Amino acid sequence: MAVPKKRTSISKKIIRNTLWKKKGYFTTLKAFSLAQSIFTGNSKSFFCNKYKR
Repeated sequence: MAVPKKRTSISKKIIRNTLWKKKGYFTTLKAFSLAQSIFTGNSKSFFCNKYKR
């Protein structure tokens, strides 16, 4: 028979939510930083051709 689980406290819910949002924020920062370095040509870890003919 199914037993109902205890409810998660609001503070735990808020903590998990902020951690989830922070993870996305840092991922976007990394992506933006990589895009900037590629655009300026200063990238050392990513190779791409700027001019395609």
